[in-house]
Amino acid sequence: MPRCIPIRDLKDTSAISQLCKEAKEPVFITKNGYNDVVIMSSEMYERMRIYSIYEKLMEAEADVAAGRVSDAFASIKKLEEKYGI
Repeated sequence: MPRCIPIRDLKDTSAISQLCKEAKEPVFITKNGYNDVVIMSSEMYERMRIYSIYEKLMEAEADVAAGRVSDAFASIKKLEEKYGI
């Protein structure tokens, strides 16, 4: 379950840092009862960034497997002809 803390608790930076390191997901900061900011540890950020890269690679592999690709040189030639380059 995501952690939610009020913005006034950000004063204790050491505790917030520790909370983010221990949490296995982003920590939501609320302001006047509404979500305002999301914070996370740098380790979690790196994992999310790498996961995003893997997702894009999987999509690209699916495109190749489904034949939704074209030759790079042919694509460049089409663009050159289209735009008169």
